Amino acid sequence: MRHARRRVVRRVTRLAAVGGLLLGGTMVTRAVASEPATPSALPRTTAQSTASDPGSDLVSQLGSSRTAGSWIDSAGRPVVAVTDEKAAAEVRRAGATAKVVQHSMKELKSAAGTLRSAPRVAGTSWAMDYRTNEVVVRADSTVSAADWSRLTELADGIGGFVRMERTEGTFTTRINGAEPILSTGGRCSAGFNVTNGQSDFILTAGHCGPTGSVWFADNRGRTQVGKTIEQNFPGADFSLVQYDGGRAGDGADVVAIGDGKGVRITGVADPTVGQRVFRSGSTSGLRDGTVTALNATVNYPEGTVTGLIETNVCAEPGDSGGPMFSEGIALGVTSGGSGDCKTGGTTFFQPVTKAMTQLGVQMIVSQQQAGAGQQGASAAPSASATQGAGAPGAASPGSSAPATSVGTTAQTLLTRLTDTRNIGPGLLVIGGSLIALVATRYIRAEQDRKAYQRYYSATWG
Repeated sequence: MRHARRRVVRRVTRLAAVGGLLLGGTMVTRAVASEPATPSALPRTTAQSTASDPGSDLVSQLGSSRTAGSWIDSAGRPVVAVTDEKAAAEVRRAGATAKVVQHSMKELKSAAGTLRSAPRVAGTSWAMDYRTNEVVVRADSTVSAADWSRLTELADGIGGFVRMERTEGTFTTRINGAEPILSTGGRCSAGFNVTNGQSDFILTAGHCGPTGSVWFADNRGRTQVGKTIEQNFPGADFSLVQYDGGRAGDGADVVAIGDGKGVRITGVADPTVGQRVFRSGSTSGLRDGTVTALNATVNYPEGTVTGLIETNVCAEPGDSGGPMFSEGIALGVTSGGSGDCKTGGTTFFQPVTKAMTQLGVQMIVSQQQAGAGQQGASAAPSASATQGAGAPGAASPGSSAPATSVGTTAQTLLTRLTDTRNIGPGLLVIGGSLIALVATRYIRAEQDRKAYQRYYSATWG
């Protein structure tokens, strides 16, 4: 009878402890779920590509044998390079300016192909200058006289439309942005927030770190941001960092430009030569310049990267991966270049459209309520990516918004979990139940041990 009573007491105590765990867990869940919705929890819009470039459209229509690229002039009008008067007439009828040139895009691409097939020389780059109808080859200070002589000889063999230039500084990746992200490999800058519909990611430079790199928002490694799940470098220069928890958090549609300020991203596009652009980075902040060439190739010490955007915007170590944009339109992420923000230089960017297509993700862009200018339902950009409505000098970064630091989501969740006003009672119930459960098991073990002792004493005595 005594043993039966003990079994009943143990069973009741154990059931009470388990019930306490379930009740405490429910209280914690409700406390977290009852927190006010953050802006990131609101419906968001994604965009693959927005804004049309009339110059590029005309180049596509006329073909690479009759055209040699397009750009924007100082008045903001599209200009198309053509190889014959008939093509020039078609361009003028379309409302653009035509410039008759000697060499077609097919010839320019052939020259670039010849340069690419030659032995690789680190510290060199080449790009097509549509405005001068030339392929420009540049060599930095690390290129030897012998290599420069061989490149010059190769260029002479291609033709007179290959221009050779020496440049100061060195062509390097900018590892070391909007907001800084840090790993054992160094410091980079977060680029744009993108999504595949299930998880959110940071689109940044590929040279920042290999697949598996863990990123933090602080230099002490306390606030983990996420992990690199895909990298492409060299060849291209982009990578995808998956957020811990899967969400980008507050301000996913904003890129930081310094002093707690940001710019809302409203669309995605490819840039145009002559376009005024802006770049933000964790080292040098917000800088601006113009696009000088497209489809550029750079021979970094780590390898060759092709298909880049060439600009005269300055950048410095640590700016790698940072966003390039104009009028709120996402254009590229910082790859590398030469010079600095005191003397100026050349900076190259990975086009975001190509990176997004290969990664299978979409840009998280700002939503605007009709007539309200706040988050709502439309993802239309504030202006064409090519600034067709005005001169490049009149372009702006985009509409302003407060910037949120990388890692805010993790910090917000941590704050909720440690706030006793939200979940303290639930945690107390869980703690008490765990103690009761452990005590029950201990009491049972002691009772069983004594029973065994009595049994063996009687048997062996």
